[in-house]
Amino acid sequence: MRSFRSPRELMVVVLMMVMALVLAACGAAPAATPTEAPAPAATDAPVAAATEAPAAATEAPAAATEAPAAATEAPAAEQLRLSFGGGPVGGVFQVYADTLAIIVADADPNLEITAEGTGGSAENLRSTNSGDFQFGIVYAGDVALGAAGELPQDPTQYTNVLAVAPLYGGVIHLVVSEASGIQSVADLPGKRIALGNAGSGAALSAERYFTQMGLIDQIQVEYLGYSQAASAMGDGQLDGFWILAGFPNASVTEATTVTDIRLIDVYNPGVEGGFFEAYPFYSARNLLGGAYSGVDEDVPSFQDTALWVANVDVPEDVVYNALKTVFGDEGMSRLRAAHPSASEVALENGITGIGSRLHPGAVRFWEEQGVTIPDELK
Repeated sequence: MRSFRSPRELMVVVLMMVMALVLAACGAAPAATPTEAPAPAATDAPVAAATEAPAAATEAPAAATEAPAAATEAPAAEQLRLSFGGGPVGGVFQVYADTLAIIVADADPNLEITAEGTGGSAENLRSTNSGDFQFGIVYAGDVALGAAGELPQDPTQYTNVLAVAPLYGGVIHLVVSEASGIQSVADLPGKRIALGNAGSGAALSAERYFTQMGLIDQIQVEYLGYSQAASAMGDGQLDGFWILAGFPNASVTEATTVTDIRLIDVYNPGVEGGFFEAYPFYSARNLLGGAYSGVDEDVPSFQDTALWVANVDVPEDVVYNALKTVFGDEGMSRLRAAHPSASEVALENGITGIGSRLHPGAVRFWEEQGVTIPDELK
């Protein structure tokens, strides 16, 4: 062991040893810190944040993928605005157009149908063909002749007009005043006769008839609507007027209130003159006695069938659903309440009176009713 030469030297040595121990202790503390304290913070906290927070982020977009589904269901179906060609004021065509439009529109909130007053059959044919009207009422003869391009002075082929259903028989009335002295068709030369509105189904049928009979140039022809003609005959301005309409007709009844009338037999002279051979879509029908004041006996006449028609572009479902509505119990009840001639409208009649192509929606409806439809009418 080393000996110290003096107490002072011993004290210096002791102090140096103490300082060495202190420095050693200070160096040991930092060494423990990096191996123990950081471990829990580095391995636990970041893992929880990284694995759970994104999970919430992956659920949020799921709600976004569901929202559009609700958006596709919310909008209502687009409303269709349709026009229905009727006829002159006081005419049966207008009564039917008004009533059918209401029945069909009431059953479908997506339909708005306006019944339009028109000159009648020929105007409805042309306007339905062009698409100005989506529905109309046209006589079967005009539909058939129009499709063939054989209307008077009109070679146009109206092929966009398709039949929907037969409605009623439009019956010819040749109404004359007692004062005119007219007893038969042979008495008409020189007389003033109104044929209906120009271009109407009534006027076209009268022109066909009187042309076939060789009388068209011998009659003083006027073109007036039924109600106007009845008033004019009552005032002595006409000798008679021609009507093609459902039976009985309000304008004929109106005429009986202002003058005494007579109904003229147009059927038998037509047979003799070959009229029904030239126009086979017309058929015999009597004007029943007792329907009009002063006319007690049946009077021979003929009829054409009034058809409900549609433009070719009207959707199939619209026509199909319209037929189901009208030929349902409620629809039939409302139609028959509107006019007596609607007693002729019935499911069991099928497509009787239709000799032209049917709308696809009508084909579907009538075939469901068990009606056999010839290929040429599809």
